[in-house]
Amino acid sequence: MSLGATLAGIDVRMAIDADPHAAATYAGNFPSAQVLCRLIENVKRRDLPNTTEPTILFGGPPCQGFSTSNQRNRSASNRNNWLFKEFLRIVRLWHPDWVVFENVKGILETEGGFFFREAVAGLEHIGYTVSHGVLNAVDFGVPQRRSRVFAIGSRHGVRVPLPEPLKRPGVTVREALAGLPDLPNGANFDRLPYQAVAPSPYARAMRQNLNECAGHYVTRSAPHIIKRYKHVPPGGNWESIPVRLMGNYTDRTRCHTGIYHRLRDDAPSIVIGNYRKNMLIHPMQHRGLSVREAARIQSFPDWYHFTGSIGFQQQQVGNAVPPLLAKAVFASILARARGNTLGEHRCQR
Repeated sequence: MSLGATLAGIDVRMAIDADPHAAATYAGNFPSAQVLCRLIENVKRRDLPNTTEPTILFGGPPCQGFSTSNQRNRSASNRNNWLFKEFLRIVRLWHPDWVVFENVKGILETEGGFFFREAVAGLEHIGYTVSHGVLNAVDFGVPQRRSRVFAIGSRHGVRVPLPEPLKRPGVTVREALAGLPDLPNGANFDRLPYQAVAPSPYARAMRQNLNECAGHYVTRSAPHIIKRYKHVPPGGNWESIPVRLMGNYTDRTRCHTGIYHRLRDDAPSIVIGNYRKNMLIHPMQHRGLSVREAARIQSFPDWYHFTGSIGFQQQQVGNAVPPLLAKAVFASILARARGNTLGEHRCQR
């Protein structure tokens, strides 16, 4: 979200994240921002900046407990599902001019929508005027169908409309990955040059003026996994794999549709979530996605680096809000803010 805010013209001053690998990635890409690697419960008012400039607080509690793919602890018994109250606590402590709360669409369904209703009601009780709705990243130039819930709050009685979808075709996976190098199963390359092919407009925007990019890390799949990959056509999933090759599954019919899904190169991607665990398949090669390929599909530019082991990098990419989607949300806020003469806005997350 911070990259999207920056692309919209907001100055990001501070970030809070309890995960040390995500915090390190953040610090590397936002060197001028203060990064607080701490549990949100332990953040006090003295930790937050003092400023007379207009401010925006944005973020979202852990989404795994609200995801439709998580049926084990998708309930009120999951402690992390209550962390939205910590978000509200920080709002009360800091009183930003604007608030952006984001989460997966499943938060609208978990416990009958209780958690999202409580989050919105909490913002309204503090004194914020709230608008909310579901946005699909594919409608904002992201080569991925990824729906997310946003709630936007204003301390000045301004109701901010959610951004309108772009009136143009969705970016395809082929356009997203254009120019990236071919990789083997288990690739472990930091930096590689681009292919000498004509990149798409989207790929040019992600590449900018670089001659090479980093993050060409692919999970090494075992030979029996590669055999399964070979049976899956573009757009297909585990159902295309012969039963004889799925012997380690007690009941293969319980697999959800995202397991062993091969991306189509002529359409936007399905959700890039836990793409290693789901064994998401490259559209043309019999392997998983590299960190850089997944980042492209999320709309991260190629200069953006991820830190930590391959697993931690994959997790960071999969958990992220697509920057181009976030940019559209912040641009909508800034347009309404300027229309209400609140002046130049500085963002402090």
